[in-house]
Amino acid sequence: MNSKIQTVQERIARLIDVAAGRIPADVVVRNIHLVNVFDGHIEDDVDIALSGSQIAGIGRYDGVTVVDGKGAYAAPSFIDSHMHIESTMVIPGEFAKVALACGTGAVIADPHEIANVAGARGIRFMLEATRNSPLDFYFMLPSCVPATHLETNGESLDADALSELRHNPRVLGLAEFMNYPGVLFRDPAVLAKLAAFDGQLIDGHAPFITGRELEAYIGAGISTDHECTTADEASEKLARGMWIMMREGSVTRDVKALIPLLTKENMHRIMLATDDRHPSDLLSEGHINYAVNLLLEAGINLPTAVRLGSLNPATHYNLPRKGAIAPGYWADFIIFPDPRHVQPSSTYAKGELVAKDGAYLGPDDGHPSRSYGIKNSINIATPTYQSLRVKAEPGKQLRVLQLIPHQVVTAERRVNARVDTHGCVESDTDQDVLKVAVFERHHATGRVGVAFISGFQMKQGAVASSIAHDSHNIVVCGVTDRDMLLAVQQVAFIGGGLAVTNNGHVVGSLPLPYGGLMSDLSVPEVAARLDDLGKVMRDATGCPLDDPFMTLAFMALPVIPKLKITDFGLIDVEKFKVVSLFI
Repeated sequence: MNSKIQTVQERIARLIDVAAGRIPADVVVRNIHLVNVFDGHIEDDVDIALSGSQIAGIGRYDGVTVVDGKGAYAAPSFIDSHMHIESTMVIPGEFAKVALACGTGAVIADPHEIANVAGARGIRFMLEATRNSPLDFYFMLPSCVPATHLETNGESLDADALSELRHNPRVLGLAEFMNYPGVLFRDPAVLAKLAAFDGQLIDGHAPFITGRELEAYIGAGISTDHECTTADEASEKLARGMWIMMREGSVTRDVKALIPLLTKENMHRIMLATDDRHPSDLLSEGHINYAVNLLLEAGINLPTAVRLGSLNPATHYNLPRKGAIAPGYWADFIIFPDPRHVQPSSTYAKGELVAKDGAYLGPDDGHPSRSYGIKNSINIATPTYQSLRVKAEPGKQLRVLQLIPHQVVTAERRVNARVDTHGCVESDTDQDVLKVAVFERHHATGRVGVAFISGFQMKQGAVASSIAHDSHNIVVCGVTDRDMLLAVQQVAFIGGGLAVTNNGHVVGSLPLPYGGLMSDLSVPEVAARLDDLGKVMRDATGCPLDDPFMTLAFMALPVIPKLKITDFGLIDVEKFKVVSLFI
């Protein structure tokens, strides 16, 4: 008999004996209220019996090790149905420590960000860095690398390149299809990717798409959407067969707005996701448990709230034996004392206690042995003053990118430009109009896109970042060209990251050497340094935004309406083209 088959056979045989009460369980968690996500009720005063890495039975059991649950509640560990690890600003192993303490046992990750920097090398880095983690990392392969033709990214992934990566057992399908115009207009490269993954899981990204365009988008084989911001939008997509992700990230917070969507009839088709979660929010609020708690605060019952973050994503993504506490399921579960607020006191992963009272207890082997060439990835031409100059067009108004608070969507504003003695447009702090630019940083082409932005309310200085969704060039916003150039140079000098300048001096920076996106410091360390940098920015520039760095990063995202900035220039996303700064 094959040795692997024999091992599995022995595991199954032993589980049967434990479940039947013939032999003691390895571990029994006693005196528990069990959250049953199958039938939606709470089972009072039960034991959870473990056989190795699996749950053997629920009821009354003897065990070699007995843990007194003291009347607390047990629920399956949470599953994030869509997230970008890179947005946590730490490598996967460091994210896993915090996520497990928050009760997350698995994530469906889209390595879209690192893939736009390093292509297949970036995806292989993520697979290698997560191979031995007690948190289960699954991946959807990035569908849009590059995201659009309106910016420059590091490398490209066509249908053939994606097909070479899909055979890893932790690769589940094709990630969010942001290029919805490419789908609707039958772009050959888009059709090739859809065909390569036909019949497999394909995630969507379809903000504001409705009517016949929605019918066509879903008909292409796309099954989920995490971009819904209203219950009406989500209802239309649900009615046409989509699974809806209620997203609660750091910038995009949609759970409260989507709660009216939930009914007894449709709750089995709705999941929870974070998409982009910042390190400080992971520490202060939590991960998927934060979204669960928002549901509980709104009056959603505990089994339903938990199911949206556990069984539903496990069902949709075909993750066997995950998402519930039941015989034969993997022993991935949490213990928490208060049914009104899910804050895990213990997290188990495959039967091992990996977190207790917010502290990670698992193995510390999350640092990858190989970087796959993604470190120190900044390759930028020398920035010049000339690249930032914008000649005014007399008699015309300036088209300005307008921030909308707490949203990644933007608006358009028109103002009379402030012009210097050389006939060039400059920042105008009186009107809250600042210069914003994107410097290509992958191929040293020297390409720079320049525009103007309103909403940052900076009075002086500049801020630059190599986190610039989706292609992650260097985006910079500031009052003077001198400070803007210095901030860009500092980001390049530290191998990628964030930089704040004022009056010709670098006043603060945060290195992110892994692809210009991630640090190998811990989440608390990165959060503390980010908090310090935020204070420096407020003091040095006067910017009052809660999270100026993530807000800046999304200003370079040319797949979310209305205006965005890339190294090609100012982009009208609705028209899907570069537009003039003057009207």
